[in-house]
Amino acid sequence: MALQASSPSVFRAIPVTAPASCRRQFQVRASPAASASSAGGGDGKVVMNKEQTKGAWKIEYSGEKPETPLLDTINYPVHMKNLSNTDLEQLSAELRAEIVHTVSKTGGHLSSSLGVVELSVALHHVFDTPEDKIIWDVGHQAYPHKILTGRRSRMHTIRKTSGLAGFPKRDESAHDAFGAGHSSTSISAALGMAVGRDLLGKKNHVISVIGDGAMTAGQAYEAMNNSGYLDSNMIVVLNDNKQVSLPTATLDGPSKPVGALSKALTRLQSSTKFRRLREAAKTVTKQIGGSTHEVAAKVDEYGRGMISASGSSLFEELGLYYIGPVDGHNLEDLVTIFEKVKSMPAPGPVLVHIVTEKGKGYPPAEAAADKMHGVVKFDPMTGKQFKTKSPTLSYTQYFAESLIREAEVDGKVVAIHAAMGGGTGLNYFQKRFPERCFDVGIAEQHAVTFAAGLATEGLKPFCAIYSSFLQRGYDQVVHDVDLQRLPVRFALDRAGLVGADGPTHCGAFDVTYMACLPNMVVMAPADEAELMHMVATANAIDDRPSCFRFPRGNGIGAVLPLNNKGTALEVGKGRVLVGGTRVAILGYGTIVQACLKAAEALKEHDIFITVADARFCKPLDTELIRDLAAEHEILITAEEGSIGGFGSHVAHYLGLNGLLDGHLKLRSMFLPDRYIDHGAPEDQMEEAGLTPRHIAATVLSLLGRPLEALNLK
Repeated sequence: MALQASSPSVFRAIPVTAPASCRRQFQVRASPAASASSAGGGDGKVVMNKEQTKGAWKIEYSGEKPETPLLDTINYPVHMKNLSNTDLEQLSAELRAEIVHTVSKTGGHLSSSLGVVELSVALHHVFDTPEDKIIWDVGHQAYPHKILTGRRSRMHTIRKTSGLAGFPKRDESAHDAFGAGHSSTSISAALGMAVGRDLLGKKNHVISVIGDGAMTAGQAYEAMNNSGYLDSNMIVVLNDNKQVSLPTATLDGPSKPVGALSKALTRLQSSTKFRRLREAAKTVTKQIGGSTHEVAAKVDEYGRGMISASGSSLFEELGLYYIGPVDGHNLEDLVTIFEKVKSMPAPGPVLVHIVTEKGKGYPPAEAAADKMHGVVKFDPMTGKQFKTKSPTLSYTQYFAESLIREAEVDGKVVAIHAAMGGGTGLNYFQKRFPERCFDVGIAEQHAVTFAAGLATEGLKPFCAIYSSFLQRGYDQVVHDVDLQRLPVRFALDRAGLVGADGPTHCGAFDVTYMACLPNMVVMAPADEAELMHMVATANAIDDRPSCFRFPRGNGIGAVLPLNNKGTALEVGKGRVLVGGTRVAILGYGTIVQACLKAAEALKEHDIFITVADARFCKPLDTELIRDLAAEHEILITAEEGSIGGFGSHVAHYLGLNGLLDGHLKLRSMFLPDRYIDHGAPEDQMEEAGLTPRHIAATVLSLLGRPLEALNLK
């Protein structure tokens, strides 16, 4: 019964006196020899207990690095092939302890990864990556996958500059079959891989892992519909953790499911209508093959889902063979089902519905209202996060507060988000106005057109979506909103570079893709006070659509308007912040703060420049631009956005009006025409060349003082 290994660093299984309930329990802990040899050298080690009757592992977490004798032998999935189910259970316990320890030191996505530990172990035990393809939808749950595929030694660098990405990334590992970061793409990608495999005559397996939240997006249904028609062999694992929205959707914890699918899945899990075992076994055997008694053990629990459970017909009507619901934390069941499906000669598309718990095995995550979805560094014993206190709030909170103030005096104001109540700050709005806040699920296309419909009825919809996520609903922005000149207000959070989340979440393109639309008013605040004024401005614009962008991070400490209630700005009018000579910098958005710092630095070189805040990209303040062009030798535009954005609009205006035909030197500073990897925000701005030092150096170079530019610090 003892769990032993050949090395001194071992877990020893110690029988514990049976309690009155006659359950037999085993306690697994590091031996004294192991403790002495461990990195860190402390006495307190992670203790793991397994109750024999339940088969569940309980881990007592400490601040010490856990002893992981079995995980230490696993460098790649090939090393898992000969492990028994008992070994796989121990491996899962060690992997869970490793994830908690690692993320406690780095921060990152915790609970989603803890919820798929057993699934990750089972998939890599049964299938053979990288030949077999596993596509993780969204990818924030891929930490166990990364550890099992050769990246354990670099997990301490995750989401850091030059470190591992927080999501699957094709150029990071051959085991990452498809890059991710946004949701609901995995089934489409898997189907493409399966069809490509068939066309090339290959025999590998393709597996998509998608959550019930991602299943709320239309693309998932489009892909399932097409997969049923094409009938290529592929496996879709539906990871159902009853988290259709992120746990931070409301201030009171997880929100109620927002769609009919989640209700169907709930009915599926609680269905008590059984078919007789013989009928179930007969039906399963037709698909899986083999003698009835080989599969009968699993049929009693899961076969009913294949036959009669309400909701399974949805997937079957789409052409997928349904299996489930399956306990996603029962390794033996997962391994058995995956092996059976793998052995099917020509099953077509198969959907395996598993039920998991977010944060599984880590009590602080299981108990937390937000399930510890995304965390900063924390104490692994208590789960308490070491959040740094800031004298200012985040831009997201300032937006939410000002929108609440608008809604208090205007009953027509409503808010829409796509399963991102916490991320967009609308959880605060929802708390104050529950009947006027709409979580539509991960469905940006629907969110935009839903908002357009609200606008036709005279309401004032604020559609709060991350800049990079609105890309998913762009046709609706053009066709359903801008073309019809409907007054939908778009609040674009996470504009510009976003630090650890990297290029998948970088809001680089919104100015370019919004300002090219004929009817759209496009704004960007220089600070949190300006943001509040732009919320009021958007509310006042009721004859056309409008948008405003704001970054991740905290405000600068600007003086806020009275009661956090903004005042509508004059549309299309900027402002001069600092007067100077020869050189003018026209900033758009929060980069104005970097421009002001550059102006201060240049004073040490006896250079006094003009700094202006454009406020609007569309319509442009053409009077301000003409004045700046006429009164200065050099005009520099600055923005934290892609090529084709604010600087392009200014250049077009100057060129079309002949203002570049004379003395004026024009330069545009914007994000480089490439994707910038994840990292610390200051490192990203340095790479982008948009720090105050870079702006000041540009001024010095244009003034013919390149040596001083090079020596700037």
